Amino acid sequence: MKWIVGLGNPGPNYEKTRHNVGFMALDALAERHGLKFNQNKCKSVIAEGMIGGTKTVLIKPMTFMNLSGEAVRAYMDYYKVSLEDMIVVYDDLDTVVGKIRLRYQGSAGGHNGIKSIIQHTGTQSFNRVRMGISRPEPGYAIVDYVLGTFPKKEREQLQHMVEETCDALEFSLDHTFEQTMAKFNKS
Repeated sequence: MKWIVGLGNPGPNYEKTRHNVGFMALDALAERHGLKFNQNKCKSVIAEGMIGGTKTVLIKPMTFMNLSGEAVRAYMDYYKVSLEDMIVVYDDLDTVVGKIRLRYQGSAGGHNGIKSIIQHTGTQSFNRVRMGISRPEPGYAIVDYVLGTFPKKEREQLQHMVEETCDALEFSLDHTFEQTMAKFNKS
């Protein structure tokens, strides 16, 4: 079984913001495979089913970004799942809009959701798909930027990035994460 955690903030106010690309990717993946987010447990909304022959659980923490680790820990403890089977999908300021970067370890890089997961799991070693949102112009507050929506001129890149993230997640279900990184980490 694989479990994929998409990071974001709950509620309609945050739905289309840059900080919620992790939720957007999981929504698109669920739609591709006819899965429904119809379970509410472990501080998350959850969809589960088969994707390409692999039992897969999609998890959207409802804790708000800064407390994402609480939902990850709750799911780990309740279901006794392994961190090796988890992939976290989230927004990344250091990757340009439209691009994705896969990593299997590293610091939080200033991302509060990842910082929370590291605190609650006690490790920096877990698989990640970072979805690019680029950095704001100098002088633009980071918090306002990540909680802002994508401008029209970036919508096509956003859609492509969501689709590519889904492709990478599907590929990762029956390949190693190293193989997935080799295929999807294009320069």
